[in-house]
Amino acid sequence: MTIGARVLKTGLAVAFAIFLSNLFSFDSPVIAAVASIFTIQPSIYRSWQQVLDQVQSNILGAAIALGAVQFIGSAPIAIGIVCIAVILINIRLKMEGAIGLTLVTVVAVMEAHAQGWDFALGRFLMVMTGMGAAFFVNVLLFPPRPRRQFTQQVHEAHAKLSLLLRTSISNEIKEQVHKEEKEALHATLRKLDERFMLFEEERAFRSEKKLDRARQLLVSKQMIKALQKGADLLDVVEEHYFSAPGAEEWAGRFDRQIEELTKYHEHILLKSEGKMKPNVQIEPEEEREERFVKQLTGYLGEDPTLHKRLIFVASSLFEYGYHLRRLEKLLDQVRERERPQRTPESEL
Repeated sequence: MTIGARVLKTGLAVAFAIFLSNLFSFDSPVIAAVASIFTIQPSIYRSWQQVLDQVQSNILGAAIALGAVQFIGSAPIAIGIVCIAVILINIRLKMEGAIGLTLVTVVAVMEAHAQGWDFALGRFLMVMTGMGAAFFVNVLLFPPRPRRQFTQQVHEAHAKLSLLLRTSISNEIKEQVHKEEKEALHATLRKLDERFMLFEEERAFRSEKKLDRARQLLVSKQMIKALQKGADLLDVVEEHYFSAPGAEEWAGRFDRQIEELTKYHEHILLKSEGKMKPNVQIEPEEEREERFVKQLTGYLGEDPTLHKRLIFVASSLFEYGYHLRRLEKLLDQVRERERPQRTPESEL
């Protein structure tokens, strides 16, 4: 088990919140510590958005709590009613993520009001201190890097996908190992979708950065699409290939096609990181693929009803190849547009 950056930053944020509470002579650091836990987010943009929502929601919650104390008191039932009202207001304002900490503020302010307004204000300042401590830690210490993490997870998913696809036709892996690897693959694909959302939420302020970010998003989305199509091919092979009549005589040819596509996929990822030599041909030979298509089409045409399961496999195989070629084309287009324009002086 490894300690992730977010886990480490949560601990540091709590420690920093407690340190500030002692520095400001708050009566208890617990509220600031709790506030820091709620504020830590997996990206800087989400952390900033969380702070904005939390500040607005907590100010509103504190105001409602102070007003409620004047009219209905601070009895347990009164605190419960105010919490319900604050939850409904936050939902209406679409600030659901701020509900938890706002309720902490409401309870702290209403419970402390009996000891005076200054004491209640102090509780509110504790919450603000914890939020500030968490935001400071999240931005300055190990800032989230969605793009780097996304690239790592793409390679992780491809490694699992490649292993499963290369052995799908030959059926060499033990069933339990195959099941575990496939579950790990789908778990990684889910993480990739979440990571892409974080990547998508990043903001760029300069126009050239915005353009670069838009291109990277387009490529990243296609990377996920290619991996998903590979996973779909794996599912189709498991469901249809081994039940298809005459599949044995096509095993070698399907296996070679899948081998070529997984290798092509790997080379595309290396190319995206600038690790391939320029002008290297990485796409599978078109003649070999065309020959495979003609042979398979002729075989399927003999009895489409009998061989329709192989049609499903072939369709998924070609779909995977199509999205790999589309990914390489997008990479080439992005590289071409990002290449600096040569000025007349540079040509002299």
